[in-house]
Amino acid sequence: MFGSLMPREGKFFELFNLHADQVVAGGSHLAALMNEFDDVSARRGRIEAIDAAEKDADKITHETVTLLHKTFITPFDRDAIHLLISKMDDILDLIQDVAESAMLYDLQRVTPEARQLADLNASCCERVQAAVKLLDNMDNAEAILRICSEIDKLESDADRVMRSAMSKLFRDESDVRQLIKLKAIYELLEAVSDRCEDVANVIEGVVLENA
Repeated sequence: MFGSLMPREGKFFELFNLHADQVVAGGSHLAALMNEFDDVSARRGRIEAIDAAEKDADKITHETVTLLHKTFITPFDRDAIHLLISKMDDILDLIQDVAESAMLYDLQRVTPEARQLADLNASCCERVQAAVKLLDNMDNAEAILRICSEIDKLESDADRVMRSAMSKLFRDESDVRQLIKLKAIYELLEAVSDRCEDVANVIEGVVLENA
């Protein structure tokens, strides 16, 4: 009786969806940044857009955590809610790290492998969004788990691309400074897909506990 009078659920799913929109924006701008890297003006615009998405996502994360403290009955486990929004935020933090590192390292060119990794990351981000949008209804459990499996596969694809890229880099790149810069960018790009997989793992846990 007492519990029924307390705030119920709040706007958690709405906030998850808003954050997922920023994740997709960040992933899309990162892929565009890598694919348009030779265009200095476009490069600057993409980095600014990534920064904006990261800042907006931070606000949504803060709002979600604040709401969590104010809500008595939550749609699923409180720790899982906090973990989900935090892991989603990690994706954008890392996307921002890639963009900032490319500038701080004064990277002069990117490789086809870097572009491929960024495109895989954009696909991972889109699937994170797709899974999050279905999370408000456990009748969607099968579809959600299927999307999580797709994220896992994309992460494995990113692993393979990075291993191949590293092998090619150490075999063919004669400029040591360029080698060091690209190695760092490859590792950051691959880590974005890892963070997407982290989100998929949290979502899988929520579904398996609540479906």
